[in-house]
Amino acid sequence: MNSTTTIPIQNYALLDDAECEARIVAAKEKLGSRCIVLGHHYQRNEVFKHADITGDSLKLSREAAQSDAEYIVFCGVHFMAEVADILSRPEQIAILPDMAAGCSMADMANQVKVQKCWDELARVIDVENVVTPVTYINSAADLKAFCGKHDGIVCTSSNAEKILNWSFARKEKVLFFPDQHLGRNTGYSMGIPLEQMVTWDFTQPLGGLTEQQIRDAKIILWKGYCSVHQAFKPEHIDEFKKKYPETKVISHPEACFEVCQKSDYIGSTENILKIVREAEPNTRWLVATELNLVNRLHEECQAEGKNVHFMAPTLSMCSTMFRTDSQHLAWVLENLVEGHVVNQISVPAEEAALAKKALDNMLQAS
Repeated sequence: MNSTTTIPIQNYALLDDAECEARIVAAKEKLGSRCIVLGHHYQRNEVFKHADITGDSLKLSREAAQSDAEYIVFCGVHFMAEVADILSRPEQIAILPDMAAGCSMADMANQVKVQKCWDELARVIDVENVVTPVTYINSAADLKAFCGKHDGIVCTSSNAEKILNWSFARKEKVLFFPDQHLGRNTGYSMGIPLEQMVTWDFTQPLGGLTEQQIRDAKIILWKGYCSVHQAFKPEHIDEFKKKYPETKVISHPEACFEVCQKSDYIGSTENILKIVREAEPNTRWLVATELNLVNRLHEECQAEGKNVHFMAPTLSMCSTMFRTDSQHLAWVLENLVEGHVVNQISVPAEEAALAKKALDNMLQAS
């Protein structure tokens, strides 16, 4: 330990990216294997370039937990760092460079609203014996704990179908939160009619549904969404294909039903990368997911003559993910060099145990 006081973030506010880059590289060299930096696909380039591992949130957390690192610096958003804390060993410390880096979709479902929904459903159906709660990994730790408490499970965008099959093998209905689009697109691909997938509006009594709609439903979808993927519209596909009819369209399942129905492929971030990377040279792709990922994929594939286009005509990046900048990363790492942990993410033990139960259910099911 070289100093007794934490270095304040204000010291970094006016540093330019070039100086931050040099200081990040130097700090990482000093920390060595004691620290691992994780970079989510949606992270801005000047931070993403410093990641030791890149990928989607679950992959990153699992790999960090298997590493020898003492410190896990997650360049992502809050729920991702929570998962890293839950899945990591007790001696490992999870850190989020900017505590304001949240997720607007995750914030659309909280424990109070979900518990209220559960209680209201219980007035209509035998909720404990009939409904499996399924939360998208893009949710707070207390909602994962809610699922663990009620014999539920967590899903990702790549394993959602397996998770729904697991759920229906146990009970006849699913309460799916917080992203309605992932639930609807996955359910429809499994052959569940749209009329059997109802949307629970958490601002309305009984979710804005009739008792009969609840009884008839296979999936009760939370009225939540990702603001990035809301930007994509079916008319964007139509207009683009008028100019380039040979285009292949690939969309993240957080995009709306109409966009996914017009797509040639639907896949998670990892699947989007895999499909486009493995595609034939000189092909053209229209991609519905976050801008930073699409831009990097375009640059990567240019050498093979592939054209990778962002679907929306206006910019659409994850604004909360974007909060993590090189200044915050330098601040976190240089404090670690000095022996100070800042912005630690620590999920309470009881909550973490229940959340891990739901996560373990997912890992076993997928």
